[in-house]
Amino acid sequence: MRNASRKSNTNCIPLRRCWPKGRTELAILRDFMRKGDTLVVTRIDRLARSIGDLQDIVRSLKEKGIALKATEQPIDTSTAAGKAFLDMLGVFAEFETNLRRERQLEGIAKAKARGVYKGRKPSVDVAKVRELQAMGVGPTAIAEKLRIGRASVYRVLNARASRTRHGG
Repeated sequence: MRNASRKSNTNCIPLRRCWPKGRTELAILRDFMRKGDTLVVTRIDRLARSIGDLQDIVRSLKEKGIALKATEQPIDTSTAAGKAFLDMLGVFAEFETNLRRERQLEGIAKAKARGVYKGRKPSVDVAKVRELQAMGVGPTAIAEKLRIGRASVYRVLNARASRTRHGG
């Protein structure tokens, strides 16, 4: 690792704490690092959004000859044990996510059966969209007038058109 901070005796590159939505900082970091460097993170879940994302990041780092190390987890991809632990951690994290999703869907199904879960209230007044269209108002003007997105207007109009085409 290279030392980018003159005040610190550690060989760490100071980075922003949170990745922005577009992950541009991660891309800059990957471009900046060179063979033999080690990317140090506190926890793996702070680096990747999913197991697929993690695998892609690790693969791209490996291709450049960059190791990955987590300070709060026994992960160091420069060792065989660290690589194995990373893979196991990823598998269990994905398993946990899938279990949580299954439990959530089961809970929603039970709530719907009891009539408790009705979902979110519609934010688009479908009748008003159709009324304005019948009056000759265009989709952009409808969206502005009703303060909704144009995609929502098109969704309503396309749903109506597909029902008409299919005999609904």
